[in-house]
Amino acid sequence: MTGIQSRNHNGVDSATSDLAAEAGRRAMAHAGVQAVDMVILATSTPDFRCPATAPSVAAMIGLGTVPAFDVAAVCAGFVYALALGNSVIRSQMADRVLVIGADSFTSIVDPNDRKTAVIFGDGAGAVVLGAADGNCGGILATDLGSDGSFAHLIRVPAGGARAFSSSDPTMFDNPYFEMEGKQVFAEAVKAMTESSKRVLKGAEWSNDTVDHLIAHQANLRILNIVADNLGISRDRAVLHLDKVGNTSAASIPLAMAYAAPRIQQGQRLLLTAFGGGTAWGSVALTWSNNYALEGVSNVGDI
Repeated sequence: MTGIQSRNHNGVDSATSDLAAEAGRRAMAHAGVQAVDMVILATSTPDFRCPATAPSVAAMIGLGTVPAFDVAAVCAGFVYALALGNSVIRSQMADRVLVIGADSFTSIVDPNDRKTAVIFGDGAGAVVLGAADGNCGGILATDLGSDGSFAHLIRVPAGGARAFSSSDPTMFDNPYFEMEGKQVFAEAVKAMTESSKRVLKGAEWSNDTVDHLIAHQANLRILNIVADNLGISRDRAVLHLDKVGNTSAASIPLAMAYAAPRIQQGQRLLLTAFGGGTAWGSVALTWSNNYALEGVSNVGDI
């Protein structure tokens, strides 16, 4: 029913930072660059609750003292990070930004919970962003949103300040990811559809000019319904979840890396995602064959 045929789990003595650093190294090698001005890591499974994981990733790659920080928007994290990286470059705070989406979701999923354990896998994907010129693709429009009144739909009860101050002992004792699947399904379809329509309007694109729809790889039915709602044929919607499952913030960059061989210079891509928070976002971009894009579904395997 989910469309998932296989998933990858992080290895022994390997954490989110290891996946993220490997994806970042590969993306930088692909780009032919040895340095970046900033690292933005989208993750909801940091190595530690404190500190952030991005500085460790930057150090592991050998990037020195560049600014590095985490973005926690769960499955929408990579779209958030991509929009932030784009804004940083446009504001001239940086010339080059390494954007990584990485999650080890199997570390917070109850293996006995059939509602979640069969869905999630671990992975990382990374892109190197730089200022576009006339020969390169570019990010034309972004749309981000959130609704905290639905925070209870996707959460890990234990580990935060709310659990420590709560009179409910079940919050303190439950370290596993929880999701209200039916309501998440409905909200995800609604949010990704509406966000995509706004970003298409911002880019001044019609739905029939989108060459590839790359939506968060959560569920095959969600992908199909969003494509149908947007009037984009299903054969233009990239499917990668069958190979890796739901990899949260790594989902979209892994799908982009998978689809890259068949994406042509100048083609139009619509990215859209929905995650806990709740948070959602969309990006409209034109493709460049110069994009440095790499993904790892486990360390050492693209």
